[in-house]
Amino acid sequence: MGHSDLKNFLLAIHAISPSILEAYTSCWKAYEVPRKTIMTGPGELEKYLYFVLEGVQKSYFLGEKKQHIIAFAYAPSFSGIPEAFFTQTPSRYFLETITASKFLRIPYSKHIELLKKHREIETLFRKVTEQFLVGVIQRQHELMAMNMESRYRAFVTRSAHLFQIIPHKDIAAYLNINPTNFSKLMNQFPI
Repeated sequence: MGHSDLKNFLLAIHAISPSILEAYTSCWKAYEVPRKTIMTGPGELEKYLYFVLEGVQKSYFLGEKKQHIIAFAYAPSFSGIPEAFFTQTPSRYFLETITASKFLRIPYSKHIELLKKHREIETLFRKVTEQFLVGVIQRQHELMAMNMESRYRAFVTRSAHLFQIIPHKDIAAYLNINPTNFSKLMNQFPI
């Protein structure tokens, strides 16, 4: 795993000429983080965009002494606080590793430099932003229009493998289901 995984991931989103792809991906550097490490916190700038090679992370905010989990990231995908990275404004929530994680990462300044220089990279990240927006809208739909059983079943269909990696309390928080009801759903609809 490494730069070839990043190249394949990017090419699946948008075709880029080999020389530009090489120039862009060569700027991504290896980075490792132990489990349960807060990588970004509220009020901090997101200085890097991460590509996950190994491990799982969660983004969340705290409210009423409770974690409200926004998203999980795992290979192969981007990780970080996207709006804080792309706008270079302070994060409003946390990014934390659930497991030890390995990444490739690119600093904002280098990302922007190459985005301005190469139209293909700009188009690629427009498509990345579109996919991110579609995901956010889908998540809002699930939280607002689906009952807890439907949310649970949709998550199992989409991401059953995460039940072996992520603490069930985190999955319950992500699905906005209290732990008791989550346990009942797991017993009623085993994976």
